[in-house]
Amino acid sequence: MPKSQVRKKKVYTPPTDVRPTTTASSRKPSPVWLPITAVALIVVGIGWLVLYYLSEQEYPVMAWGYWNLAVGFGAMVASLGLLSRWR
Repeated sequence: MPKSQVRKKKVYTPPTDVRPTTTASSRKPSPVWLPITAVALIVVGIGWLVLYYLSEQEYPVMAWGYWNLAVGFGAMVASLGLLSRWR
């Protein structure tokens, strides 16, 4: 039985006008305050929610009512926004 021929794949080289201009080594590292602030926002958000539930919705701000949940979750979402910029 005859042996089949082996096909060689061509090496792909992207066009020069589509290549990204920045490289990973040229990007600056994140500032020191960024992860510290993000972790602090996570802790504050969780603390706010825990205090709200354990105080039977009297604290941190009784007049806000369920908006206290928005503050707690908002702090955690803000920390995710900061962490998405961390290099």
